[in-house]
Amino acid sequence: MSSDHENSADTEFQHAEDGGPQPEKHCGHGRGGMGEEVKRKEDKRFITGRGNYVDDVKKSGMLHCELVRSPHAHARLEEIDVSRAMDMDGVVAVLTAEDLLEYDLATMPTLMDDTQDVLVNDKVKFQSQEVAAVIAEDRYTAKDGAEKVDVTYDVLDPVVDAEEALEADAPVIREDIEDKEDNHIFDWETGDEEATRRAFEEADVTVEEQMLYQRLHPAPIETCGAVGDYDPGKDKLTVHMTSQAPHIHRTLFSMVSGIPEHKIRIVSPDVGGGFGNKVPIYPGYVVAAAASYVLERPVKWVEERSENIQTTGFARDYDMTGEIAATEDGEILAVRTDVLANHGAYNAAAQPSKFPAGFFNIFTGSYDIETAYASLSAAYTNTAPGGIAYRCSFRVTEAVYLIERMVKVLADELEVDPAEIRRKNFIQPEQFPYESPTGWNYDSGDYESALDLALEMAEYEEYREEQQRRIEDDADKLLGIGISSFTEVVGAGPGKTCDIAGVEMFDSAEIRVHPTGKATVRVGVQTQGQGHETTFAQIVAEELGMDVDDIVVEHGDTDTDPYGLGTYGSRSTPVAGAAAAVASRKVRDKAKTIAANELEADEADVEWDRESGEFHVAGAPDRSITITEIAAGAYMNNPAGEEPGLEAVNYYDPPEMTYPFGSYVVIVEVDRETGEVGFEKFVAVDDCGNRINPMIIEGQIHGGLAQGIGTAMMEHVTYDDNGNVTGGDFMNYLLPTAMEIPEFETGHTVTPSPHHPIGAKGVGESPTVGSPPAIVNAVVDAMTHAGVSHVEMPMTSDVVWEALDEAGLAQQPAANLEFELADSGEEAADD
Repeated sequence: MSSDHENSADTEFQHAEDGGPQPEKHCGHGRGGMGEEVKRKEDKRFITGRGNYVDDVKKSGMLHCELVRSPHAHARLEEIDVSRAMDMDGVVAVLTAEDLLEYDLATMPTLMDDTQDVLVNDKVKFQSQEVAAVIAEDRYTAKDGAEKVDVTYDVLDPVVDAEEALEADAPVIREDIEDKEDNHIFDWETGDEEATRRAFEEADVTVEEQMLYQRLHPAPIETCGAVGDYDPGKDKLTVHMTSQAPHIHRTLFSMVSGIPEHKIRIVSPDVGGGFGNKVPIYPGYVVAAAASYVLERPVKWVEERSENIQTTGFARDYDMTGEIAATEDGEILAVRTDVLANHGAYNAAAQPSKFPAGFFNIFTGSYDIETAYASLSAAYTNTAPGGIAYRCSFRVTEAVYLIERMVKVLADELEVDPAEIRRKNFIQPEQFPYESPTGWNYDSGDYESALDLALEMAEYEEYREEQQRRIEDDADKLLGIGISSFTEVVGAGPGKTCDIAGVEMFDSAEIRVHPTGKATVRVGVQTQGQGHETTFAQIVAEELGMDVDDIVVEHGDTDTDPYGLGTYGSRSTPVAGAAAAVASRKVRDKAKTIAANELEADEADVEWDRESGEFHVAGAPDRSITITEIAAGAYMNNPAGEEPGLEAVNYYDPPEMTYPFGSYVVIVEVDRETGEVGFEKFVAVDDCGNRINPMIIEGQIHGGLAQGIGTAMMEHVTYDDNGNVTGGDFMNYLLPTAMEIPEFETGHTVTPSPHHPIGAKGVGESPTVGSPPAIVNAVVDAMTHAGVSHVEMPMTSDVVWEALDEAGLAQQPAANLEFELADSGEEAADD
C-alpha cells in the first residue's frame, strides 16, 4: 500500500509555511486548542442523566418488537405456528420469513459480500438465531407473545470448531449457497512464500508456537436497538439506531429495501459504547424498520444482554501458528504464520471489502524483517457470525499478538533479554517511510525511544534482579516481566484501496462560522464515548484561533451531517479529524481575504499568527483582527466579488493510513499455590503523533488497558459440542471490574505523521492491541526458567495453575494446610 501523499487533493491545504500545530510546544494557546486538557463538553449531560439513547426514544403510538430465537444451533424449520401469540390481547402482528419475502426483506447482505437471514426461512445456523418477530403494544406483551410462538424443529448435528468444520464429513452449514458442499469460505495469503521458505532453510535458529486468540465479545454497556418510524404523510422512514456508521447504514437500508435513500433518515443519538459491535446491520434493525413501514406505526426493538453476547458481532477467534527464522545472535530473518479463522454461520466480518483478513498484513510488527509470509483459511461454523474490529483496526490485534508472542519465544530460545532482541530488530527512525515485506507503508516511528521510556518507568533492571532472586529462593510467588512493542495501522483509506460495501472510506467535516463568530461543526463520524464533541472542537479552535467554547460539534443525523463512513478502526482523528483541519484551513483562507478587506491591506501582506489566533499586517502586529470580527465582515461587509458567508466542507480521502505505536511493560506475580496472577506494575507508553487532548487520550488508554486485561485474563465466548453458548451472559462471560484493574502508569512520545494535516495518528485502540501480548508475555516469563513457552488466553487461575503444575512449579495448597493444622495440634497438646 504505497503512499499517494503528493497527489492528494488536500495537499494545498497543508499550509507548510505555518508550521502546523505543535501541541507539545504551543499547548493550545489558552483557547482550548490542540494540546490542552479541555474537559469533555458531552460529559455534563451524561453525568446528570440527560443522555439520549435509543431506548430513551419514545414515539406516539409506538409498538414494541421481540424476536423469537432458536434454542438449537443447527436445525431445519418444519413449522411456525403463530396462532397462540396472535390470540393474545395487545399483540398486533407476528412476522416470519414468509411475511418478509413479500417485501424482498427475508435476507440482507453482510459487509463481506455474503447473505444473511433476517428471519430464518429454511434452516437455523446458530443458537439464538432469529426465526420470528412479535409486534405488540408494549414490551412485556411482546415478550409473552414470543414465548407463545410454537416452532417445530428437525435438529441437526452442529459443528462449532473451525478445524472440524473443514473436515470432509462435517455437516454442510450453508446449504443456501448454490453448489456448496463444504464449510470453506476463502483462502488468503500475503508476502513471499518462496523467499520465506528459503530464509527458514538457511536460518541458524527457528522457533514455532501455536496460539489461539479466543472469541471475544465487545459487550458495550448499551446493547443494540432501533426505533423504526415510517411517516406515510411524508413517505419517509426514520430509524433511530445504535449505529457507529449512520450514513453507510442508510445506504445499505436503501439497497436492501428499495426505498430511495433521500426517503430514509438514520439518527444515531448518544451511543453507549460500540467497540465495533455496532458497525454491522442486525436483523432486529431490519425488522423494526420493516414492521413500521408495513404497520405505519413506530416500532422499537432493543435486545437484552444475553441476546447481544450470543448473536451480535464477535471478535477474534483466530487459531494461529507462528514461526520465526533468525541468526544465532538474534537478527530476525523471516516470519511465517498459518491461520484458521472461525467466521461463524455467515461471512459477516465488518472490515474493508478488499481485505478478507483485515489488516493482518502488518504481522511483522515494529521489526525490520526481510521477508514474511502468511496464509489463512476461513470456515463457516454453527456459531454466531462476526469478526468485527473490537477496539482494533481490522485484525491488527491478532497480528500484533502473534509477532509480540513470537519475539518472546525467540528471545527465550536464544536466552537473550526480550528488550534487547527488540532493540536489535526495530525499524530505525531514518528508515521511514518504511515499506514492510508485505507491502505496507509505515509513516513514521521511533520505537526504541518508546521502549526505553517504558523500561525506565517500569524499573526494568531492578525487577529483573528481583525475579532472579525469587527463582533462587524458590519463592511462593514468581515474578514475570512482559514487553510488547507494537505498531498499529489505523485511519482506513485511501478510498481506492479501502471501501465498505463499495463506498470509499473517506470522511467529512462541515464548518459554518456564524455572523457573531461562533461556529457549528458537523462531522461524518459517530461518537460512542470517544469525546468527539470536544476533540473536533479543539481542532477547529486550533486552526481558526477561536475559543473552544464557541464551537459546537454535531453528528449522528444523516439528514444534516455530511456523508461519512463512521467511527471504528481508530479512523475518527486520522480521517475525520483531518477533514476538520482541512475544512478549517479553507475557512481560514477565505478569512484572510476578508481580513485584508477589513484591515485595508493587500492580501499578500496579511499573515496568520497561530499563537494569537489573529490575522495581522506584516510588520505591523498591532493592526490585527480576530475570527469573530472577520465573521461579522463575511456577512455585513463582504469584499466585492466574494461570496458571502464563512463556511467550508471537506471530504478527506487519506493518502495513506497512519501507524501509531507504543511499548508496554507488565510485571506480574504468579502464586504457585493458586495460579492467581497479580499485577505489580503496568506501564503503557504510547505514541499517537500530535496529541489533541491529553486527558481524553489518558481516558482512552485506561479503558483500553482494562479491556486488554479482560482479554488476557477473563473473557471468552464458549460453546459446548451441541452449539449451546456457554459463555453468553455476564454470569459466564466475565468482564474486569475495578477490583481486577491495577494502577496504570502512562507515558508518551510524540512522532507526528508526516502526511496528516495535523500530524495526528489515532490512539483509541492501541491499548487493546498492545496490552494482551504484554500480559501473556509476563505470565509466561514467570515460568520461562522451567521451560514454559506459552499459556493460552484467557489465563484464568486454573489455566495458570495447570501450566505451573506441568512445569513442576506448582505448590499444593492442601499440603500446606495439613502442615498448619499439624502445627496447631502440637501447640494445643503442649498447652
